[in-house]
Amino acid sequence: MDLDVFVSAHRAEWDRLDALLSRRRRLNGAEADELVALYQRTATHLSLVQSSAPDPQLTGRLSQLVARARSAVTGARRASWRDVTHFLGQGFPAAVYRARHWWVPAALVSTAVAILLGWWIGTHPDVQASIAAPSQLRDLTRPGGEYETYYSSHPATAFAAQVWTNNAEAAAMCLVMGVFLGLPVLLILFENMLNLGVGFGLMSSAGRLDTFLGLVLPHGLLELTAVFVAAGTGLRLGWTLIDPGPRTRRAALAEEGRAAVGMAIGLALVLFVSGAIEGFVTPSGLPTWARIGIGVVAELAFLAYVYVLGGRAARAGETGDLEEADRSSSVPTAA
Repeated sequence: MDLDVFVSAHRAEWDRLDALLSRRRRLNGAEADELVALYQRTATHLSLVQSSAPDPQLTGRLSQLVARARSAVTGARRASWRDVTHFLGQGFPAAVYRARHWWVPAALVSTAVAILLGWWIGTHPDVQASIAAPSQLRDLTRPGGEYETYYSSHPATAFAAQVWTNNAEAAAMCLVMGVFLGLPVLLILFENMLNLGVGFGLMSSAGRLDTFLGLVLPHGLLELTAVFVAAGTGLRLGWTLIDPGPRTRRAALAEEGRAAVGMAIGLALVLFVSGAIEGFVTPSGLPTWARIGIGVVAELAFLAYVYVLGGRAARAGETGDLEEADRSSSVPTAA
């Protein structure tokens, strides 16, 4: 496409659209119809320029015109309770469901790594000695030691808030760091599994594995699931850079990135629940079976939420992305 000829042929239409958008008075019926027609034509021009002759200056001008015209035609959109209901009932669970082929393997492999690390540490005294001095290990693992008092060392509300903040930050890092081909996500996952494996190994070597599981499982099932979902989504985001499929790399990254942002919000709510369990249930005087039972119920509820609601929404075409009316215009791509 000859860009100079194209600009000469359509400059008058763009200038007219700009003039209509700059009008301070209310447009009459004919002018409103003209505005809509010019908006549609300019959007088509923008797609042609982006696909055939991506000139930065012209693309910027047309993008601005299309955005202004779109706002004028559709009006400013405001978030409503309908958006919240749609997000929680369809968008978020569908996004988690669609990412299951990434986070389920991440969960299985990570859990296996944690168990192997725990077995290695628990059966090798020399490895334990490299972690801390014997007296320090006794302080960690003895009845009433640091592993147990950790969950009751602060007021429940403050502790739950701190745990929620830390876990939400870790999940957000997994989502954001996915753009670096997913490599930082693997490091974050390994660090989490290493911490879990150390506790598993040290407490098992002291003959107190049942106590450790009674402290970790009530909140850990839901908490780790949220971390695995974030990690799987981050890994999928990184893979999108390598293989965007039939979409352009830019369009694919934008779509998956928007879904990841929504995922971060949804996972923050999930981690709020796990933080509340860790702050109020884990250190409580409830029997171990009751505390673990609460954690299992929370985990099963989340999985049912994802696989029932999310699966149904995903099969109906929900992706977790913004609604079509809220997305930027994109250039069609061949299958």
